[in-house]
Amino acid sequence: MFSLFLTQTGGILGPFASILGWILNAIYEFMSLFGIENIAICIIIFTFVTKMLMLPLTIKQQRFSKMSAVMNPEIQAVQAKYQGKKDEASMRRQQMELQEIYSKYGSSPTAGCLPLLISLPIMFALYRVIYAVPAYVNDVYDLYESVAQLLQPMEGYADYLINVAREIGVSTSGFAEYGEGSSVLTVNHIIDILTKFSQESWAALGTQFPDISAALQPLSDQIIHINSFLAGMNILDSAGIGFPGIIIPLAAAGSQLLQTKLMSSVNANNRRDDQSTVATSMKMMNTVMPIMSGVFCIMLPIGVGLYWVASSIFTILQQLVINKYIDRMDLDEMIEKNVMKANKKKAKLGIDTGSKMAEVAKTSTKSIDRKYEEKSTASYANAGAKKNYDSYKRSEVSYSAGSIAANANILRDRNKEKDKDKEKDKGDK
Repeated sequence: MFSLFLTQTGGILGPFASILGWILNAIYEFMSLFGIENIAICIIIFTFVTKMLMLPLTIKQQRFSKMSAVMNPEIQAVQAKYQGKKDEASMRRQQMELQEIYSKYGSSPTAGCLPLLISLPIMFALYRVIYAVPAYVNDVYDLYESVAQLLQPMEGYADYLINVAREIGVSTSGFAEYGEGSSVLTVNHIIDILTKFSQESWAALGTQFPDISAALQPLSDQIIHINSFLAGMNILDSAGIGFPGIIIPLAAAGSQLLQTKLMSSVNANNRRDDQSTVATSMKMMNTVMPIMSGVFCIMLPIGVGLYWVASSIFTILQQLVINKYIDRMDLDEMIEKNVMKANKKKAKLGIDTGSKMAEVAKTSTKSIDRKYEEKSTASYANAGAKKNYDSYKRSEVSYSAGSIAANANILRDRNKEKDKDKEKDKGDK
């Protein structure tokens, strides 16, 4: 079952939830000015606002996807070149060549992951805000607080609410003030239970405590109103499989299916030549996840399902607009800007890319030098090796510092000096 706790989310999600809660509260108070006091409508507007706030991250992600369509063939070619080579020298050369490709396009291997990593805590914080609306929306909290204050003087109210909580799936294990001879509940814990009340639960509460039923009725009616949705649905109730609740799971599954289809067509170029297990798994996930979201919505509160539906619809509309914007962008100009931006960042950090690459290459040759030291000079005297060495020796080509060829020259010179030293030692003997 699913638990609700009125206490605002803490930890790493705390700052995100506080900001999003402030936005939801502002939306609710703004809509109240026009006489519209409904959480469902606020959730839809809230979803639109959060999607717009995350628009820069979405655009960045799509720009990287377009860039990947050009980079991936080159990256796959390098990976194929070194496939099966596990020695240190090959792995370092592969890393250097891949880094050169990313530098060429002003990108990095983590560029596509960064927007997702930033958006994940925002998404988790969104769920916490929607699950605990009274904790973030002041007017809603005031309504529930009024009910809690009516209940607290009533005899046996705590035992009754605890029993109801077990029936409707609210965890009371954290209610430290209740138990061991104590039959009281704090206002916040009372609200934790009340936020899961259905229309029938409110009616039963009035029947259980007739002394406060007259004062309770207008408050419960207003709470039911602000939590209501189309066709008499309550956003705090589970959707279930009956009508009209089943509309939400079906809408969630359908809208997410359209969203994944649209995203698949956008990234088709990136996966055109990709027959990897990861690509196959992604295709399967794109089919399974919409179905799973529909199943989850059957069990979750309608408010969460409503958020999923609104999120998918806004994502589809947003994606269509972004696609047109990205399609109009000149790829060469985009690459040029990326390179300039990347170089400025490196300059601010004092990073000399050429020196870094050369240093990596020099480090990689240390282990190679050890291998050469273990071999005798005679091992290089075979005809094939000598022929290659002589042809390489005759080359007068000038190589860039830090390149693979330049590093090969450094290695050759080192070995040549070692051979001379050994010959000198033999002569001295």
